[in-house]
Amino acid sequence: MGQRFRVALQIVLGIVIVILAYYLYVSITEPYKVIERQKELTRLTRERMDDVRTALVLYERDRDRFPLTLDSLVMYVKTDSVFMLHADSIFGGPVNPDSLPYSPRTGKPFEYAVNDTAKVKIYLLKDPDSDDQIGSLIPDVTLLNAASWE
Repeated sequence: MGQRFRVALQIVLGIVIVILAYYLYVSITEPYKVIERQKELTRLTRERMDDVRTALVLYERDRDRFPLTLDSLVMYVKTDSVFMLHADSIFGGPVNPDSLPYSPRTGKPFEYAVNDTAKVKIYLLKDPDSDDQIGSLIPDVTLLNAASWE
């Protein structure tokens, strides 16, 4: 009876060790996966904001002003012949114009405002889910197209 009890105890302890090892593995890897996902979303959001900045710069060069809304920018990207022919080279890859105004983090629209009352026409593009932004509403040419992460 003592031998059987010891074998049974070893089997039970072995199972407990495997279960605890699994929970230890999960407790270490899950937070890492969350951090990696957050980094990926930050990268995607900044890439999208860069694409919007590129479109805003071309819009401003073409029309000598910034659009009043991001919807106007989307219409410009969809209908402008340069964008239609060279979108991949302009953006560095394929871009869905309808997705430009939205943050990849949550799908919320980017916050966008234009200050065209001063000599320096400037805009502010902000991610609603982080502190990332491009530009400013302060009419300072050094802040034009400047990204907070660069």
